[in-house]
Amino acid sequence: MLCREPRGGRSALFDGIEEGGIRAAASSSSYTSHEINEHENERALEGLQDRVILLKRLSGDINEEVDAHNRMLDRMGNDMDSSRGILSGTMDRFKTVFETKSSRRMLTLVASLVGLFLVIYYLTR
Repeated sequence: MLCREPRGGRSALFDGIEEGGIRAAASSSSYTSHEINEHENERALEGLQDRVILLKRLSGDINEEVDAHNRMLDRMGNDMDSSRGILSGTMDRFKTVFETKSSRRMLTLVASLVGLFLVIYYLTR
């Protein structure tokens, strides 16, 4: 009597069937060869299942990362739109200042820019 390992569902389906039909009183060497091939196939199948599970998990992680980056890019786009609005308002004010030929306003603008530059310079030192 041969001591066999428990087999999976696939090998149980094909137990006793070989290429030539139903096996009748096969010799132990051919049975061992067939069992070895089935065992190798089962190991290969388990290895493929592990790889598929790993790839599935990896693709899920990639999907989460892409979603996070898309949300971050959307926030950056919204921030850029609001900054563009603020800058366009500032540019409109500069245009009105430069369109008026008042030398006093121009002097005030230049002095405030120089003062701002000096404050920033001393704060960064």
